[in-house]
Amino acid sequence: MGLVSGEIGRGTFVKEPLPRGEGVDLHAWSSLTIDLSFNSPSAPGQTDLFRSALRQLSAAGDLESLLRYQPHGGREHERETAARHLASRGLAATAATTLLVSGAQHGLTTSAMALLEPGDVVAVDALTYPGFKLAAEANRLELAPIPVAGRGPDLDALTALCKRRRVRAVYAMPTLHNPLGWVMSASRRRELVSIARQHGLVLIEDAAYAYLAEDAPPPLASIAPETTVYVSSLSKSVATGLRVGFVCAPREWIPKFERAIRATTWNTPATMTAIACNWINDGTVVRLENEKRRDATMRQSLAAEALGKLRTITHPAAYFIWIPLAQEVRADAVAMALMRERISVSTALPFATSTQVPHAIRLAIGSVDLPTLRQSLKAVARVIAEHTY
Repeated sequence: MGLVSGEIGRGTFVKEPLPRGEGVDLHAWSSLTIDLSFNSPSAPGQTDLFRSALRQLSAAGDLESLLRYQPHGGREHERETAARHLASRGLAATAATTLLVSGAQHGLTTSAMALLEPGDVVAVDALTYPGFKLAAEANRLELAPIPVAGRGPDLDALTALCKRRRVRAVYAMPTLHNPLGWVMSASRRRELVSIARQHGLVLIEDAAYAYLAEDAPPPLASIAPETTVYVSSLSKSVATGLRVGFVCAPREWIPKFERAIRATTWNTPATMTAIACNWINDGTVVRLENEKRRDATMRQSLAAEALGKLRTITHPAAYFIWIPLAQEVRADAVAMALMRERISVSTALPFATSTQVPHAIRLAIGSVDLPTLRQSLKAVARVIAEHTY
């Protein structure tokens, strides 16, 4: 968490916190620390784009409407815009089945609130997105880990779990899994859908990073729209501060989602929603996604060179890298050593849903400039080598 610092021969010390409002969560490292734990990818010229968008918005005709309450799932024309955006991803989305939320995290949380009850069992990957773990904890859900089997979850294990327990839902990232970078094959997706239909499961499909994977098989929501909630956002593809996300769900579930949105935020901030919809309509979102896909591919190539012979698990266009460590290497020792060099990384602990947490580190490579990234990754390789017998 970055709250303490250990020094050999001296002990462990509480670090000086940042001023209120700075940093991410409880991370208390200084502004000099190189952050490889959190992704905030940015394309050149995005600040100017935002400035121009604010000017255009200020000159719009009905600016006063942005100061009022909005419908919980977005105004009709905004839902239509979001539905067209999702349709380009292969979904049969319409305004009636699409809602706007405050980012993918809000979409996942409202999915849990709308469709699940405290005590429900949700099957998840043994390594999964930490944000869903938080949403499950807040809604008192039980997470049942499914082991990895190649480029996806072990579906035989999922079937066995469904026979043994009353599983209510599956949380999945079929296209560009975080943190393992897999893209599930079309056949495995169909098998997962078959299991969901057989056992009456809700599928919660997280597509936050899906835009990075070209030529991926169709989303689960296009195969089984009657039982799938599709969640995506513009946080990674456009800007993390643009808290606009999308939920596509069966029409009969929409009132439940609107109620959950009302209970949490009432509506997505109208100013952010207006900018997001304008950028979808004028092609800015598509352009930024293409730029970031190229950027991620370039960063992966740089990382492969800088990390050398280290074993890595990733995707050619992912903004993150998973590094399993040798049996004798402790992940917390590596993370601490890197922190002493002012490089922050994530261990497997935030991602693990099983009692056995693997010794591994996850690198987020999308937030720092390329020279700094190269230097940092070389330091990561050196530190891991120093801790390997």
